[in-house]
Amino acid sequence: MLEIKNLHAKIEDREILKGLDLTLPAGEVHAIMGPNGSGKSTLAYVLAGKEDYEVTDGSITWNGEDLLAMDPSERAVAGVFLAFQYPMEIPGVATMTFLRSAVNAVRKARDEEEYSTPDFLRLVKEKAKELQIDVEMLRRPLNVGFSGGEKKRNEILQMALLEPGLCVLDETDSGLDIDALRIVADGVNALRSKERAMLVITHYQRLLNYIVPDKVHVMSDGRVARSGGPELALELEKSGYAEFGGEATAA
Repeated sequence: MLEIKNLHAKIEDREILKGLDLTLPAGEVHAIMGPNGSGKSTLAYVLAGKEDYEVTDGSITWNGEDLLAMDPSERAVAGVFLAFQYPMEIPGVATMTFLRSAVNAVRKARDEEEYSTPDFLRLVKEKAKELQIDVEMLRRPLNVGFSGGEKKRNEILQMALLEPGLCVLDETDSGLDIDALRIVADGVNALRSKERAMLVITHYQRLLNYIVPDKVHVMSDGRVARSGGPELALELEKSGYAEFGGEATAA
């Protein structure tokens, strides 16, 4: 279970999270929605341990452990995964090499046996096929020259290989056409399980047509202003974020 209490966080001298409370049980998918500037991506970065963000008050526990006491690599070993809104390009590093290094680093830290090259190749081919990823793409430098859809599918492939307990998806639908959105959503839905918690951060309701959440939270001014079921996302699609200090329409 992820439990966030009275979380305050800032970047430089600007406070962004202002007393956020959130509980996400294992086995559930929760969506975070809200207007631009409400703190959605900041929450994702704080969960992942991005160093630019300073937590000034509050707590985050993941399965009873103090997440804020861990550095980013320790959080990864503990099962925390962040899918970025804009995945980074890394010229000179083959995607396959990156994936194997990441997976084996986590397995080694957990005292698990590392994958041999043949075993890892078999695993990658199996997972890539499910996400409609051409294995030849994985021989290219990480995200270099990838389309928006390819980058996001590659993020979901990483998630499928790492099998994290907490998946944080930061605006995964950004820049995707409808076909790519469906493929990515199918990949996410395939990873839903009783042991895994997912936090889906999005500005628009359309993603939630494909990844149907158990609960929806609306953020405003660094806090959760309202929570409800999946129907809340449909309501926001019609009324927009005006009552939360955002745009008049959500579309």
